[in-house]
Amino acid sequence: MKLIQQHLRVTAALIVREMSTRFGSKPGGYLWAIFDPVAHVGMMTVIFQAIARTPALGLSFPLFFASGYLPFAFYQRMSSFMAGTVKANKALFSYPIVSPFDAIVSRFILQLMTDTLVTILILVMILELSGVAQAMDIAGMIEAAGAAALLGLGMGTINIVMFARFPLYEQIFGIINRPLFMVSGVFFLPDSLPHPFRDFILYNPLVHIIMWFRASIYPEYRAYGLDKGYVIEFALVCAVAGLALLTTSTREIREDRL
Repeated sequence: MKLIQQHLRVTAALIVREMSTRFGSKPGGYLWAIFDPVAHVGMMTVIFQAIARTPALGLSFPLFFASGYLPFAFYQRMSSFMAGTVKANKALFSYPIVSPFDAIVSRFILQLMTDTLVTILILVMILELSGVAQAMDIAGMIEAAGAAALLGLGMGTINIVMFARFPLYEQIFGIINRPLFMVSGVFFLPDSLPHPFRDFILYNPLVHIIMWFRASIYPEYRAYGLDKGYVIEFALVCAVAGLALLTTSTREIREDRL
């Protein structure tokens, strides 16, 4: 029991430290975390509103793009933030009381809180400004966002070790990860693609996460091909693999050999 309380205190202290480091030293702090996704949604709205008269779902361009961008951001931001955990906290690991696992938990909680707040604010802003009355499945949105965060946690934890051990892997991962924003269904409905492209793109778990999130916002969206079980299994495998890699590398991390 005492050990659990110790880990909770360390995690809470690390969360405060991460908040101060990440937001306290930047102009605007949390405002920038909100402005960045708002700018993305606004930019996409302007571009595609000039191309098409109506979005693929509903009548609101901002809501359609937010329904694709926000769940993707849960994964992307979490994965990127987790991958830098060891580098950002390396000096603290010389203290026996602080473990890499504590740092990961603190970063996960902080990023999840930030993305949740940003998502709520953006959706409320869009609904209020556009006057759209949309019946949403809040539970479904939470499930999809949770799956995206879990996938980001898994991939980010894997990359902590893989980036340190194999510099070439970091470059390869960057090349593969870069086009994900374009091919994960943020701009389009994956289930509307013709065969065999639709079958191929459904191997990407992010496609299912975005479909899951969109289906929770748009009751009329059937999301053909959505496989929630595949997303959960993929995310859990990544999370377990990441924790296993981290556990076997803890000594090297503490001794600054990784």
